[in-house]
Amino acid sequence: MTEQNTSDAAPEAAVPAPEAGVPVPEALEAPEAGAVPAAAPVPPKDRRKLLAALRWTAAAAVFAAVASGVAYGITGVERTDIPGLSTRDDGRWTYPTLSKPALPAGAAPARTDGSRGAETHYAPLSGLLLPAPGGSSPDTGLKAGQDQLVSVDAFLEEYAPDGRAKLKVELEYEGMRQIAARGWTTPDGTRTRVYLLRFHAAGFVDGFHGCGYGTRLASAPVLEMDEAWSAVRSKQPVVTDQHVAGFPVGLAGTDISLYREPAAAGGDEQTKLGCLRAGDIQAVIVQTRKGEVATVPFHQTVILQSQLLS
Repeated sequence: MTEQNTSDAAPEAAVPAPEAGVPVPEALEAPEAGAVPAAAPVPPKDRRKLLAALRWTAAAAVFAAVASGVAYGITGVERTDIPGLSTRDDGRWTYPTLSKPALPAGAAPARTDGSRGAETHYAPLSGLLLPAPGGSSPDTGLKAGQDQLVSVDAFLEEYAPDGRAKLKVELEYEGMRQIAARGWTTPDGTRTRVYLLRFHAAGFVDGFHGCGYGTRLASAPVLEMDEAWSAVRSKQPVVTDQHVAGFPVGLAGTDISLYREPAAAGGDEQTKLGCLRAGDIQAVIVQTRKGEVATVPFHQTVILQSQLLS
């Protein structure tokens, strides 16, 4: 009797079970469900490069954090509290932010470029006066009325008595229109008076002889050139937007000369005189102080007044 197959497909070859104690090769092990194949081992040379990159990245992160902390610390303190960055106080005064007054409708700004006839200041004279610095007190002895205007006689009190009559004639018959003034006293005892004399035209300013080398003031009958100012100006080019003695200025078109009372004149006070000519305006600045008038605030006052007129 013949044997017949009970199934049409040939049976699969049976895989022999591993013997006990014999390790199964990895290639023959079946991976678990969902497992990710392990990455190939990194060669030693590539591993060193990776570790070096990680160290540099960590160092950069630490440096950035430290730099941010230092920057925050610097911006959070005053400059004067940082060693090496502090600015030594040179005695200058703290003035308000300067701004030129608004002009009347249709008026053009004054041009102090030497072209006669185009040097008229149309702004109110009181608006061109330098404001008093912070911490100062108004000069109650200055006889200024509405809009800071003063009379000719009040202005002439700054001069020696025997020269007032001649100056008064010059002012009344040589085209003077009005005088504005402002005065203050700072905590160090410096008394400052600023006068602006407006003339009918720039040419009339030439006829005023009350501010110059031969000027005789009531507080200083004898004056000499301010050598400190002369030394500073000799080192500066005559152009605008330069720095003179640390102050940003535009001196083009403004004729400036400074004088001081010599120490040999005696007395317990010193007087300094600043003369500025800008177009149709003559500025006269007088500072007095017991002992000696400080150089920096005197120059600072003259320069800032020049900015308002130029």
